[in-house]
Amino acid sequence: MKKIMLAVMVMAIAFAAIAQKKTKPTPEIDRFAGLDTAFERVLKEWYAAGFAVAVVEKDKVVYAKGFGFKDYDKKIPVTPNTLFAIGSCTKAFTSSMIGLLQKDGKVSLDKPVRNYLPDLKFYNDDMNAHIILRDMMSHRTGLPRHDYSWYGFPTTSRDSLLKRIQFMEPSAGIRERWQYNNFMFLLQGMIAEKITGKKWEDNIRENIFKPLGMTRTLFSVTDMAKSDDASLGYGLKKDSIIKKLDYYNIDAMGPAGSINSSVLEMANWVTTWINGGKFKGKEILPAAYVTDAMSSQMVVGAALPTKEKPDVQFATYGFGWMMASYKGHYRVEHGGNIDGFSASTCFFPSDSVGIVVLSNQNGSSVPSIVRNLIADRMLKLPYFDWSTDLKRAADKAKIATKEAEKTKSSSRKTDTKPSHPLKDYEGLYSHPAYGTLEIMVANDSLFAKVGKDILWLNHYHYDIFEPYDKDPVEGIDTADKSPQRFQFQMNEAGDINALSLALEATLAPLKFARAPKPKEITKEELQKYIGEYELGGVIVKAYIKSDKTLFVMIPGQPEYELVPIEKNKFSLKVLSSYSVLFDTDEKGETTGLTFIQPNGNFKAKKK
Repeated sequence: MKKIMLAVMVMAIAFAAIAQKKTKPTPEIDRFAGLDTAFERVLKEWYAAGFAVAVVEKDKVVYAKGFGFKDYDKKIPVTPNTLFAIGSCTKAFTSSMIGLLQKDGKVSLDKPVRNYLPDLKFYNDDMNAHIILRDMMSHRTGLPRHDYSWYGFPTTSRDSLLKRIQFMEPSAGIRERWQYNNFMFLLQGMIAEKITGKKWEDNIRENIFKPLGMTRTLFSVTDMAKSDDASLGYGLKKDSIIKKLDYYNIDAMGPAGSINSSVLEMANWVTTWINGGKFKGKEILPAAYVTDAMSSQMVVGAALPTKEKPDVQFATYGFGWMMASYKGHYRVEHGGNIDGFSASTCFFPSDSVGIVVLSNQNGSSVPSIVRNLIADRMLKLPYFDWSTDLKRAADKAKIATKEAEKTKSSSRKTDTKPSHPLKDYEGLYSHPAYGTLEIMVANDSLFAKVGKDILWLNHYHYDIFEPYDKDPVEGIDTADKSPQRFQFQMNEAGDINALSLALEATLAPLKFARAPKPKEITKEELQKYIGEYELGGVIVKAYIKSDKTLFVMIPGQPEYELVPIEKNKFSLKVLSSYSVLFDTDEKGETTGLTFIQPNGNFKAKKK
């Protein structure tokens, strides 16, 4: 009996030990084990200078690191506090300001935009009457990108950009097609400015940055350049050479993409979205707006999943966010790109996971690769080699492009020459939706000054020229050819009066009207042209106004302002292809003038 009792006791102790062993908590597997090695490989394979990443789970940052260098030449490492330009990840901040105004009853997303911004005019009456805020917030106004307008022809004035919109042609009907458009997010920022009486920057700082503790986040690369922990921007030359790029100031277009931040401060932003608009228990964004913003407002493009990735599905747009099904998980994300920087801000609302990746490589795949590698870990999904997959796709696309170039036949007509001496092409060429570029002659070649860039125009055939970038240090790289071509046009009189440029893929080439470049001229020089001139019994008067501007007046017509373009020659400011040439004698005194017009030349003697 004692043996039986002993055996029972031993078994009881054993079972107790087993029970204790089973109830002992199992140590959590390190979800980020090996990621440092994987990310170093990404840097190497993609020739990236650096990047930073932060991962949020529920309301905590569970991972934050920097990789590579913020200053590649000096080998200064990236940190989780390093500032990067986030580009279009800015858009969700701007639309959120509209959400706050909506909560206060100051705007309705479904009323015409011009109710809130009367100075705004679109291309036609239908757009003026029917484009609502919801259309602008979800890229469905019918307007294509028109990005060359703000990027290629920069300005420091938001009002100037606003006025250009009237001349931007749509390529689809309202709500007919999803078309990404940065100008529509600029307008959201300007609407908030109009309603609050405060700058967009102040609105975002006070309503979002301050309550989220985003104290180092900035609105301008000018300010970022002064920071003690900010990244420089880089691009790739010949696919593998890391090259520093200058910061590009887009302050005027700020509401669409000018914010600069760190992954740690952006982590507070995605935490807010994961938690339905709340941060540390305090409401930052209205819950109803958060739901609408990360819900499908517009289909980005109709397509089926691919055989290679059957579990990555659909693409829609909310308010400043893109939605997709990532391997069965609902993903909300937005990328960002601006000179020298690429970014991805992402969260999975149903899984309470957020990922921010900021890189200092221009037009980079790095943020997407890093985001997906982390997402697979956080969502407990099977490993997939995203770097190799995207690298293979990129290499395949390059090979296909080269093969296509080999098979493409040239339409170039040989043994042709420009119709005019190169000097005749000089001048200022303007389009009201874009801006003004200058054509000039130097060293027997034509050059174009477009915004911050200088382009060498190589003669292609007839009056068509091919542009090549002219680097101020490295000169002209003839291997880097732009797909754009400058096609010059002439009027009935045979004068070069315009050029056409295909700057928007969805529209016909845009016509830039030519005006001669004004010459500097003093009031004393203008004095000799003052007087009366007899033209077929009619008296033409020439006179100066405001001490510096010459005008002519013909009876029965408005006065015409004259713009000096050559010695003794002026163009009529408001009439393209009309000019006035003053005749002078051996002493330099004015004896007459000639009106040069498309229908002939008309001489007048000075009285």
